[in-house]
Amino acid sequence: MPSFFIPLTGLNADSSALNTIANNLANMNTIGFKARMAQFADLFYQQIGATGNGNPIQVGAGTQIASISTDFSSGTSNYTGLNTDVALQGNGFFIVSNGASQYLTRAGNFSLDSSGNLITANGFRVMGYPAVNGAINTNTSLVPINIPESAILSPKATSSFSIAANLDSTTTANSNFPATVNIYDSLGQMHTATVTYIANGNGSWNYSISLPASDTTAAQSVTGTMTFDSSGNLKTIQPTGAASASPVGTGAGAVSSIPVSFTGLTDGAANLTMNWNLLGASGTPTISQVASKSAVSGTLQDGYTSGQYQDFTIGSDGTVTVTFSNQQKMNVGQIALGNVANPQGLEADGNGNYSATLASGTPTIGTSGSAGLGKMQDAALEGSNVNISAEFANLIIAQRAFEANSKTVTTFDSITQETIQMIH
Repeated sequence: MPSFFIPLTGLNADSSALNTIANNLANMNTIGFKARMAQFADLFYQQIGATGNGNPIQVGAGTQIASISTDFSSGTSNYTGLNTDVALQGNGFFIVSNGASQYLTRAGNFSLDSSGNLITANGFRVMGYPAVNGAINTNTSLVPINIPESAILSPKATSSFSIAANLDSTTTANSNFPATVNIYDSLGQMHTATVTYIANGNGSWNYSISLPASDTTAAQSVTGTMTFDSSGNLKTIQPTGAASASPVGTGAGAVSSIPVSFTGLTDGAANLTMNWNLLGASGTPTISQVASKSAVSGTLQDGYTSGQYQDFTIGSDGTVTVTFSNQQKMNVGQIALGNVANPQGLEADGNGNYSATLASGTPTIGTSGSAGLGKMQDAALEGSNVNISAEFANLIIAQRAFEANSKTVTTFDSITQETIQMIH
């Protein structure tokens, strides 16, 4: 007697395969969606006899869905231009939280909530490492990434400055060359400091550093003498009051900067205490004396006025950096990534989220590009990795299989009807 059970198992399995393919096609435009594939396995067998040499004669009992696997390969990154969008290429997932539990997702179409938290499309907070005074701390627990849109960056008084300049070696004695650099006090007020170089002849120059008379309650200046060697390199410097001149450099007994201070600022700010850096980043003097027109090629200083939040960016390493109206930048956090030993063991929860299970293992957490994790691309989104051509081919195969099993059912039905008629 034929069994309806066998083709029914095929119909059930084919139905699941068709549903899987349909779900893939329905999500071909879903951000970060990963295609799935149904995989079949045969059911148990019944032994109905054996051949003369002992080989078993077995009849199969049908098929079943053995697994529905997920293709976690990266989708194509598409540039959007939105600073809240992040695409992930390579292994890993973004870590998001609803406050009670953490989830993994590939969907990087983030936005900001009313509190400045970076959130997913369904409101889960994006997790990452915190920053303290701009320094990222990756050795602590994850926290929600927050963008301080109402933040005001406090002013910072200048603590060091430098002036890159050349002094004309052909300048006659007592001629002077003024150079200016803008500096800031503790209240964020800008002051224009003037460094006046006065030629003494024979490679020697006096210098005088001063502020405008209206900036201090009493006139002040910082003075001294500097000398240059026969190649035009800054050789020594001797502030007024110093017992002797000091060589300029990084060796023993040499100096790389001299202190400069001003007191009694008329705006009520704290006294200005700074260092005048005489060496550049390469360790060479910033001031030279050659036969060329005296000129300033650049100035540097580390102070700034107060600033209001303007915008933020997300770097390829996940660092979230805020820009203020005073052109200063500050890191406020770093988006974390997570991965599991067995991604196939993750449980899909919808909305692009996955939950870790015993089968997947506990997520390991790190940063973009580290420990086998992928890299982020800012202002872009990862598209679905659904291969439309392959899905249509799979759809045709599944449809034919469904039709074949349906035909088997009708054939068994005909045989059953004929058997009943024979009995009656």
